[in-house]
Amino acid sequence: MKVHKPLIFLMGPTASGKTGLSLQIAERFNLEIINTDSVQVYREFTIGSAKPTPDEQSRVRHHLLDRVSACEVFSADRYRQAAWDLIAGFHNSGSTPFMVGGSGFYFRAVEHGLACMPEMDSEIRESIRLEGESLGWPRLHERLKAIDPELASRLPPGDSQRICHGLTVFAATGKTLTDWHGLQPPSPGYTTLKLALDWPREQLNERINARFDLMLEDGFLEEAEYILAKFDRDHPAMKAVGYRQIFAYFDGEKTLEEAIEWGKRESRRYAKRQMTWLRREKGLVWIPWNEPEKAIKEVGKFLGFK
Repeated sequence: MKVHKPLIFLMGPTASGKTGLSLQIAERFNLEIINTDSVQVYREFTIGSAKPTPDEQSRVRHHLLDRVSACEVFSADRYRQAAWDLIAGFHNSGSTPFMVGGSGFYFRAVEHGLACMPEMDSEIRESIRLEGESLGWPRLHERLKAIDPELASRLPPGDSQRICHGLTVFAATGKTLTDWHGLQPPSPGYTTLKLALDWPREQLNERINARFDLMLEDGFLEEAEYILAKFDRDHPAMKAVGYRQIFAYFDGEKTLEEAIEWGKRESRRYAKRQMTWLRREKGLVWIPWNEPEKAIKEVGKFLGFK
């Protein structure tokens, strides 16, 4: 029986080998890849975001990579609409879209929808940011807890970016972020196969450290210096793990060695948060790190191949 509105996800923490496995799957089943990474949508963020190389992109067609310059913000809602449009095009042509990346929120926005919030006033955001730096983010976390307890329960007291966003949304709109998410548009009703890569933590941490060193060899410092000189520090991508730590070196806040170690540590912590999110996600097919053929079999079965 033909699957209605088929959609394949390949998810996993940073440095888990999503790119390599996705190329194997895409080449095996003649699929095209939709990038599901919130930093790789920006043209200038390449090395530090572990974007597929030109050679890798030449093997399989990719979508929503390098979609915009970092002169503008490509919000989650813009991503959701762009992805829905792409997916509809795939379905109309009788092909299956294949989404690959590590941004869990983007996967969820595509599968379940996402509320379209108005643009936030930058002055309100800046005022809250300055207050957080002055009073400490744990104080503002307590404030958020009184306004939006559901959101606050998911955030650590030091998560400045998300605490600031939650307070900004409420101050600007009079509605909490949780309320806005409750207004999300109806899901298109996809039939999904959701694959997730699973690694032992110690081995994954070793891969993260090694990849950070490789990015430095490939010119990450030069890329970060260029981005820092050209773009607004308040841009969401400027807060990305790895970039933020290297920026601290150019700002004179860290030595290069300290920035690198901090970047590796935060990358490991980010991977841990990604795995925590994935463990809570329903309907995943877990792919052990040493059994990539299981993913290929699952895709073949989903697509109706014997």
